[in-house]
Amino acid sequence: MGVLEKKETPLVSIVIPVHNAEPYIVETVHSVQAQTQQDFELLLVEDGSKDGSAQVLEKLAAEDPRIRVFTNGEPHGACHARNLGIREAKGRYLAFLDADDLWRPEKLEKSLARLHETDGAFLFTAYEFGDHEAKGTGKIVHVPVQLTYKQALPRTIIFTSTVVFDLTKLKKEQIFMPQITSEDTATWWNILRSGVIAYGLDENLVIYRRAGKSLSSNKLEAIRRIWILYRRHEKMGILPSLYYLCGWAVRAVARRL
Repeated sequence: MGVLEKKETPLVSIVIPVHNAEPYIVETVHSVQAQTQQDFELLLVEDGSKDGSAQVLEKLAAEDPRIRVFTNGEPHGACHARNLGIREAKGRYLAFLDADDLWRPEKLEKSLARLHETDGAFLFTAYEFGDHEAKGTGKIVHVPVQLTYKQALPRTIIFTSTVVFDLTKLKKEQIFMPQITSEDTATWWNILRSGVIAYGLDENLVIYRRAGKSLSSNKLEAIRRIWILYRRHEKMGILPSLYYLCGWAVRAVARRL
């Protein structure tokens, strides 16, 4: 797979919500600055942190003109912070990254090349589970070549820190996240329900730091959240919800084995 020429890589807007992420955010930002694709703006949205995150962000912005810092004041949650970043984004492409995850250096370059190759609007990549220091554990979550809406319902395989959108093909309003639990999954389903296909790049380009992510590690809570999405957000009946929940559970367990 080839990579895009310089002239074919317009600005990428990268949105990172930051809440009490002082121990991690510098390393995360450095993983963005180390990208082989350097045409980006980095939007750091400080969401009411009680630690020294705000001061760290201001220092990072003073050192790199591509970094812009926004402040939420009181904490409103990751979806609100991402939505603020989406509104302020100036690039053709939009990417999300969580404040404690890391990108491998080719993440943006290879993602844009895949979008160009598929003429797609929505891309996601494989990723690797990392420990509390973001060291790869060797457990890689592989992704399919593409996902439709129905294919996505029984699998929450699209990880937020891997996605890239082409804003010439999607409106920002389609990417705004609802204020519900599992807002990222709900957003992917909203987009796919409109007929958009999500294209997968099965290369390990992201490290998912698992430390402190209690919601994802709490299995009963994860089951409750996905059930609520089926019943309330997708407005499914009990039997279809049970059908998709069983498929989701099998895949969720397999990803962690």
